[in-house]
Amino acid sequence: MKELTPQMKLIKAQAEKSESKIILLIIDGLGGLPLPENGQTELETAHTPNLDSLVKGGICGMLEPIQPGITPGSGPAHLALFGYDPLHFTVGRGVLEALGIEFPLEESDIVGRMNFASLDKSGLLTDRRAGRISSEKGRELCSLLGQIKKVDGAKVFVIPVSEYRAALVLRGSDLSDKLSDSDPQAIGVPPLEVQPLNPEARNSAHMVNKFIARAKNVLSTQHPANMVLCRGFGKYSPFPSMKEVYKLRSAAVVTYPMYRGVARLVGMELIPTGEKIADEFNTLRENFPSYDFWFLHIKHPDSAGEDGDFQRKVALIEEVDQFLPSLTELKPDVLVATGDHSTPCTLKAHSWHPVPIVLSSQWVRPDRVERFNERECLYGGLGRFPATELMPLSLAHALRLRKYGA
Repeated sequence: MKELTPQMKLIKAQAEKSESKIILLIIDGLGGLPLPENGQTELETAHTPNLDSLVKGGICGMLEPIQPGITPGSGPAHLALFGYDPLHFTVGRGVLEALGIEFPLEESDIVGRMNFASLDKSGLLTDRRAGRISSEKGRELCSLLGQIKKVDGAKVFVIPVSEYRAALVLRGSDLSDKLSDSDPQAIGVPPLEVQPLNPEARNSAHMVNKFIARAKNVLSTQHPANMVLCRGFGKYSPFPSMKEVYKLRSAAVVTYPMYRGVARLVGMELIPTGEKIADEFNTLRENFPSYDFWFLHIKHPDSAGEDGDFQRKVALIEEVDQFLPSLTELKPDVLVATGDHSTPCTLKAHSWHPVPIVLSSQWVRPDRVERFNERECLYGGLGRFPATELMPLSLAHALRLRKYGA
């Protein structure tokens, strides 16, 4: 198990049990960039009266997911939000995907995230997500790849996750996760060969490349998903739980498996919910008294950002805002609304830009921010601060941290 960082050791020593409750609302990919046509971001364009009302009684700022200039992946960004320094608590994306679908990982397994993708006749990638095939089609393709039972003595498991996403698990002896990605993160180029990142990983890299070649052959008649891309290799190792560190009974309302995996990794209980935004808010309301800390994750705005669909992202932010009163009516002691990272539609990808945040509590010093967006939150009372400091701030505003020292 990973050792606690000095900051977490301090918080663990000061944390105490309480009846107070905290809700962390994560609007995935929340931050954006101005459109050249009107100079407005998605959040500035959206009509968000309820978030704006929350801002007027709360304190705002800009959250730095990792550190300035670093574009975060979703896994590290969420670990930071939960107070786990992602530079210390490292984990591969594949491990999170497998945990999210409750696959029984063993500590010797290596796990990679796998995308179904599209290749043209010359072997160049035309779509890294295979046209966002349906989950049903993804399951069908994983079943096809199930005929690859072993590679050089290692057992192979191909597990469907969602839509075009799957997880690749190799189970054997002396396997290493120190592997590069086969996903070049671009189109118009061929997939990359997986490379060992140290000498001990040579055999594992050979196995993965052999699997990819066999998968390409199996999928050769499929369209548009005639190739696989692998990235984010890792091995599973338990993390200290939020109950152990923060003395919180924690629960997560999450639809997408990877984020369920992050929640499981830090010891949250997963509450079954529906796929719609309304379902998620209703699930939290129905179960609110049973837990101290709630993680409510809304995935859809990030997907719209990656698709470059500005108006859809605006509409989704407005839909989240519409349901916000269902949280404020619960009167949590702390309510935080923010994102894990920025996904500007103009970039169609995650970016390094900090994310707006509002923290509402009886014990805040309200600032002068009037609207919940990037431009105004720059002037908020919280300033610009690392995401790893959010949990201590939330605990303090919930009166869950003792005084330090005499």
